[in-house]
Amino acid sequence: MSDTQQADVPAAADSPADPRPDPAARLARGRAARARTPVEAHAELPTDPSRPDPVAILERQAASRLADLIPIRYGRMLVSPLTFYRGSAAVMAADLAGTPVSGVECQLCGDAHLSNFGAFASPERRLVFDINDFDETHPGPWEWDVKRLAASLTVTARANGFRRKDRAAVVLSTVGRYRTAMRDFASRRELDVWYAHADLGEVDLLVQNQTSKKRRKQFADAQAKARTRDSLQAFRKMTAIVDGHRRIVADPPLIVPIQDLLPDTDRAQLESHLRELLAVYAASLPMDRQHLLRGFRFVDMARKIVGVGSVGTRCWVVLLSGRDRDDPLLLQVKEAQPSVLAAHLPGRPARSEEGDRVVTGQRLMQAASDIFLGWARVSGIDGQFRDFYVRQLRDWKASAVVESMDPAALRVYGTLCGWTLARAHARTGDRIAIAGYLGDDDAFDHALVEFSERYADRNEDDFQLLRAAAQAGRITVENGL
Repeated sequence: MSDTQQADVPAAADSPADPRPDPAARLARGRAARARTPVEAHAELPTDPSRPDPVAILERQAASRLADLIPIRYGRMLVSPLTFYRGSAAVMAADLAGTPVSGVECQLCGDAHLSNFGAFASPERRLVFDINDFDETHPGPWEWDVKRLAASLTVTARANGFRRKDRAAVVLSTVGRYRTAMRDFASRRELDVWYAHADLGEVDLLVQNQTSKKRRKQFADAQAKARTRDSLQAFRKMTAIVDGHRRIVADPPLIVPIQDLLPDTDRAQLESHLRELLAVYAASLPMDRQHLLRGFRFVDMARKIVGVGSVGTRCWVVLLSGRDRDDPLLLQVKEAQPSVLAAHLPGRPARSEEGDRVVTGQRLMQAASDIFLGWARVSGIDGQFRDFYVRQLRDWKASAVVESMDPAALRVYGTLCGWTLARAHARTGDRIAIAGYLGDDDAFDHALVEFSERYADRNEDDFQLLRAAAQAGRITVENGL
């Protein structure tokens, strides 16, 4: 064996060359961090007179996005304080940068609000529950994700008309589940943590035990609906035969075929650019997935508007065909811009390509990822290089309608999200140190109840600032899209 090969072999466990601290030292690290930054400090939300204007933060984001879509983004954010919260991850990142930190880090989702969790198909064709949005993923303090999740619960609970007591109960349940799950993961072996996942069968037991008959039926219906939301369903809805060829149907401005966007550009030139993108993307896949992808050929492509916070970034739907035109594959190609956390976390490990950052973060944090998940950096028709990540458009995907949840349902859903986030953090950070920091009491849980109420107040103020900017003509808003 060569010297290079020997360098890649892990040191024997508990050998003198083993650089890893033992569990007792890791636990002591977490407890020492708690002594430096008491968990009660996480209730704080500093009020800095020099706090950046939240509208200005959103305007800076808009500068790198497609200008004709920005009014749609503002229109979606101005529906309610909840939709504003979903679209303002950059604003909260700036706020979190001024809060106390534990000093223990992991891979963050970066935008861990309630609606960024959901169900989708694993490669083994089981419905699983997990985080499903990683546009902002980045290494950082684990508590930033927990605060983003907890505040989203309070914002949602206010929108749903809950009393403060009920709002507090929801946050306490969620953060408490994160804490107890982390303690459980701290005691587990490495492979046990890596294999842990939330199968929908297990989730069903939780729902059965803690919600009403009506909610149980809604959950069962949602599972059944999720299994119909696949490429075939999207294929039937989004495409039609046009002049003898299968094409994506226009639904402007939400879906615009590429020929409608660039009518003066030769189709052969467009297809050349798209084949380049797909070839670069394919190289990011494992060899078996590259082989699978080679069984499909390019058919059509369209621009698609998705979400709230992502509106304005370039997002494409690519239609591919396998053995015949009734064997479709729909891929979503989404632009990856720098994480909103990056400017507030200098010096952390970074990927050279933003698509690689998103995909790597997703693979680290998710229990099971889409088999077609990959990335590419390509030059567009305008000559500018941009980063993208790619995944299937739909694969049994379903998200909860949190706006319709009563206190009991939101508690159950929040608890599930809390466990899921703990599992993702346990895979990528020092789970023993985090558990040591959180301790056995519920002081951190209560601190986040206070933080969440304070942040919900701030979120409502920021929502009004964006509304005032629209009324003053500072920003242009397009509603109803």
